[in-house]
Amino acid sequence: MTLTVDHGHTVLEAMAEHDHEEVVHIHDAASGLRAIIAIHSTALGPALGGTRFHGYETELEALEDALRLSEGMTFKAALAGLDLGGGKGVILGNPDTGKTPELLVAYGRAVESLGGRFNTGEDMGMGEADIDIVASVTTHVCGGSKARGGSGDPSPWTAHGVMLSICEVLGRLDGSGDLSGRRMAVCGVGKVGRPLVRSLVAAGAEVTVADVSDAALSAVQAGVDVTVVDVADIHRQHCDVFVPCAMGGVLDAQTVPELRCRAVVGSANNQLGTPDDGVRLAERGILYAPDYVVNAGGLISVADELVGWDEARVRARTEAIPTTLRAVLDEAEATGTCPSEAADRLARTRVSRRRSP
Repeated sequence: MTLTVDHGHTVLEAMAEHDHEEVVHIHDAASGLRAIIAIHSTALGPALGGTRFHGYETELEALEDALRLSEGMTFKAALAGLDLGGGKGVILGNPDTGKTPELLVAYGRAVESLGGRFNTGEDMGMGEADIDIVASVTTHVCGGSKARGGSGDPSPWTAHGVMLSICEVLGRLDGSGDLSGRRMAVCGVGKVGRPLVRSLVAAGAEVTVADVSDAALSAVQAGVDVTVVDVADIHRQHCDVFVPCAMGGVLDAQTVPELRCRAVVGSANNQLGTPDDGVRLAERGILYAPDYVVNAGGLISVADELVGWDEARVRARTEAIPTTLRAVLDEAEATGTCPSEAADRLARTRVSRRRSP
């Protein structure tokens, strides 16, 4: 599942390419807010997706990210069995220097203006405190602080689902999901990568990590024994599983031939640069666990707020992720396609069935 926008496309053409329903461009002069909200589908229910605050180099780059991520949320919700559609918000700017309460309030008003067609929560560059500010002017948010009635940071649930998926993949490869002595290369040790690394080490895995943030590396090293390498080298490590937990697009024509792993299982969204990269992985004999299947734990948690958050229900649904992954991998084997194609096909089937009269 990939989407590319170039200067030859109008926004409407880019939307039509992957059947997006709505794209809203937001500008608030008083606060300096510049944002895009993309709603891919509401066929299964209202769109749900986090808001990413990122220093995009261009508006075109931000639009492409919003379109790609919103489509991924549709597919993620569909395969997680949720009656929700997919959307995504992106705020253009440096979250360290450009984020203000006034800007977040302006963004919350933009979310509110959509009348519930889009519900949002945390993503890169946005934390619980930020979501609480957004929630001061709109009810269409999930994942705020527990102090304000939210379910809190969903990252540990994402990490839990990825951990279970790693065990599922290794069990498929070797007949055992035991992580003792297994080698993991984790790219990105932020809100998802850090708890995941701790779980991997606790299970006996040997873990190599990389991150662009020295603070993130220091935080993870303070809790567990890991090996640190440069971000440019993390995908080249000899390992059982390469675990992308940062930005997307890490698997492409350049990096796939350099991989020295047996499988790829990570939390990063949109890991494949193009559909061809899923084929490249399969041709190299590297088992790919589609990102939006294995990283659905966070979505499951925030979505549960819409019906009254229940930890037991969230845990049960998150722990069903390996079953969904198994169905995707079985479909790929049965049809002779790569796992990314099989996952897309299964997700589209559920969405199209709901759309049918």
